[in-house]
Amino acid sequence: MSQITNNTHSSVFFILTGIPGFEASHIWISIPFCCFYTISIMGNSTILTIIHKEPSLHQPMYLFLSMLALTDLGLTLTTLPTVMQLLWFNARKISFEACFAQVFFIHTFSFMESSVLLAMSFDRYVAICRPLHYASILTNEVIGRIGLAILCRCVLAVLPSLFLLKRLPFCHSHLLSHSYCLHQDMIHLVCADIRINNWYGFALVLLIIVMDPLLIVLSYAMILRSVLGVASTVERLRALNNCLSHILAVLVLYVPMIGVSMTHRFAKHFSPLVHVIMANIYLLAPPVMNPIIYSVKTKQIRQRITSFLFQNKHALEMRR
Repeated sequence: MSQITNNTHSSVFFILTGIPGFEASHIWISIPFCCFYTISIMGNSTILTIIHKEPSLHQPMYLFLSMLALTDLGLTLTTLPTVMQLLWFNARKISFEACFAQVFFIHTFSFMESSVLLAMSFDRYVAICRPLHYASILTNEVIGRIGLAILCRCVLAVLPSLFLLKRLPFCHSHLLSHSYCLHQDMIHLVCADIRINNWYGFALVLLIIVMDPLLIVLSYAMILRSVLGVASTVERLRALNNCLSHILAVLVLYVPMIGVSMTHRFAKHFSPLVHVIMANIYLLAPPVMNPIIYSVKTKQIRQRITSFLFQNKHALEMRR
């Protein structure tokens, strides 16, 4: 039976969907998408380069930021090929293997985004609530273990859902709803009992999509309690300002995520265009906005970027 299923899957392909109702304008629509992908790649690559080359930034906060930038870069590079091929060349067909791989990377990097933000909230909690023990708690070894735990957590969370999906036959329409492959999109094309898949998906939602933001909120409740205990108003504002970049990054991830979930659950009668736009915002907003947020709100990153740009400008002038 498994051999028959594997042979069937080897001949299966899926049809991607662009922007419903705007197929004739895909070339023009590709311009903002190209800008978003360029900003994401350049912004996250710049942050990774600056943190790597600047020894003074080899601190827990910036090491977690580099994890976030690496995750955003991975998410961008995962969706870019199919999105731009569809918009530029109307290449809508994708094989089962390629679609399967894209599902793995999209969901793994999405879960990693949430996990890294949770780790960053723990970093802010220790920095504000236990500042004297900050360096001894968040050593490089501990940060490395946290990074490895995040990777294992997300990969091991996604793999079972893919194995459960791979064993099922696809006998409905092979038309997907987006310009990339998502698990929740592919599962609707299965003509078999998917109760196990649904229950596992529900467990993942509880363990990651629900638990992570709840723990982040808990960490900030403890931070707020600690900050309110400080007598000086200036010190309170300084402590809260140190968390502002992270708070904005959390909102950029979870607000679109909640919007996509609400649209998927309660707005099924809405135009497909609404679902496509919400899904694109969910996958594009964090990789595009996070480097902008941290470049603007984090003084050390902003100073290094300014210094880097002026050095390059000076070098060009010297060559002339």
